[in-house]
Amino acid sequence: MSFTFQDFPVADDDLRSDVLAGLSACPKAIPPKYFYDERGCRLFEAICAQPEYALCRTERALMASRLPDIAAAVGPVDCIVEPGAGECSKVRLLLDALHPTHLVVLDIAGAPLAAAAQALVHAYPGLAVTALGMDFIRDLEAAAPCLPPGRRLIYYPGSSIGNFPPEAATALLARFRQLAGADGQLLIGFDLKKDPLLLHAAYNDAAGITAAFNLNLLERLNRELGADFNPSCFRHYAFYNPVAGRIEMHLVSLAEQDVNVAGQRFHFALGETLHTEHSYKFRCDEFSALAQTAGWALKAEWAHGGFAVQLYG
Repeated sequence: MSFTFQDFPVADDDLRSDVLAGLSACPKAIPPKYFYDERGCRLFEAICAQPEYALCRTERALMASRLPDIAAAVGPVDCIVEPGAGECSKVRLLLDALHPTHLVVLDIAGAPLAAAAQALVHAYPGLAVTALGMDFIRDLEAAAPCLPPGRRLIYYPGSSIGNFPPEAATALLARFRQLAGADGQLLIGFDLKKDPLLLHAAYNDAAGITAAFNLNLLERLNRELGADFNPSCFRHYAFYNPVAGRIEMHLVSLAEQDVNVAGQRFHFALGETLHTEHSYKFRCDEFSALAQTAGWALKAEWAHGGFAVQLYG
């Protein structure tokens, strides 16, 4: 049993430059990866427990019920690689079924990832675990030297691929193809298109957890960039755009206001939005066409309750 943690911290300059560029753009936008400070991670886990947000429960049910079929289709693997692993809970089913010798997990929130990954070492004797605290969207290729030889499975659950516009999603899938190696595979989960009312409710939960998650981004900018956002002057706003096939999440300015961020001043008009996230939804054939463009070949797929998992080689 072994555990290795390597941190590739997100530099303050990266946060600063991304935020200043996003606030200077029209429309204003900030990359969703910056949701995930310590409080943001806790709030996201709470979102997954809300009754309106069925995505995580549906995915778990699908994986558990079809696990023998999934394991048979994947076959023997030496290493599972999970980008965006978070609390490392989803990969446990695959560890139980596939028995790899190595697990490599990546996440932008390095400290929580290290704690979760270390717990896996004790739960799975004989498993070598490597945790990489990194912004894998930026630094994915830096993970390659940390991977052991052998057959790899890239595991990307949770419909995280939906946070990327189609061109960016295709580019990330192509980078996964390179990281997997010639005989590597990709097991990926994504949310399916469904009743817009269900999708709207999922991102506007009655308890207000998603709203708190969205507004927490402003608190992070206040703390880390010396900004002076007043979160009470912004409102969480999320809706499903059926033409684009995506949830759009925004923070709407409730007043004419100026905000100072990292020494620069930005004006928000009444009703102007700060775009914080897209969450694309797919048909199975739409997603497989996108993955094929990135160099993957569809091997198998499973769908249940408005969610799908596909295996590529």
